[in-house]
Amino acid sequence: MIGILAPWRGSTRSFYLDAIHFKVKQDHRIINKAAYTVLGINTEGMKDILGIWVGENESASFWLSVCNDLKSRGIEDILIACKDGLSGFSEAINTVFPQTRIQLCVIHQLRNSVKYIPTKNRRVFLEDMKKVYKAFTLDQAKLAFEDVKNNWADKYPRVIDSWETNWMELTAYFEYPPAIRKMIYTTNTVEGFHRQLRKVTKSKNAYPTDDSLRKIIYLATMDITKKWNNPIPGWIECKAQLEIMFGDRFTSGYPDKDL
Repeated sequence: MIGILAPWRGSTRSFYLDAIHFKVKQDHRIINKAAYTVLGINTEGMKDILGIWVGENESASFWLSVCNDLKSRGIEDILIACKDGLSGFSEAINTVFPQTRIQLCVIHQLRNSVKYIPTKNRRVFLEDMKKVYKAFTLDQAKLAFEDVKNNWADKYPRVIDSWETNWMELTAYFEYPPAIRKMIYTTNTVEGFHRQLRKVTKSKNAYPTDDSLRKIIYLATMDITKKWNNPIPGWIECKAQLEIMFGDRFTSGYPDKDL
């Protein structure tokens, strides 16, 4: 595992995790490696890349080392962590940051679901699922999901099993008001960063070493993040609601009183 660790600039009140994949030469062959990005948002709604870790496999021990890296650099608390289907992450963050609430990306789950559904049925399936994740309350979402199960469980049991297995983390956002739900139900925030990163790296078919990959990611990240001068959209409303919901946890742990 290689870590590209950003300097600590204050605790984070939510963060997003996602992976972007690259080809790297190793032992006279080309293998796929993932760069796992942790993007944080502070109390002023400002984004920052807290770190990027490059490795072949993800596991609970991998994510435990990442969480410990973050804590050792001063991250005292994380309110909400938004992730895609990262193996072992939930166990790791619950060990290091036991109060963190985890939201599994609904959009990633939908993308993974339709892989197992023939094209002719995808539109109807997605329309049914939209009634679940766009519901006003968790109870309404549960009722809508019962209809999904009745319509699709016999045809695509693997898809339905996945939603049931991950239900708690997929529906965590229903605890929050609409403004916060919109911010956390998907990892689009970090995916946007990855799209910008890909523009810089797409001309290279494979990197000769891990160090060369780390260098291009670092330089591209510095160039991208220097333009992040404004809060994320809708932050004023989100901030007021987070202050009420999390109380002292939202404002504590900052060395800079302006935060």
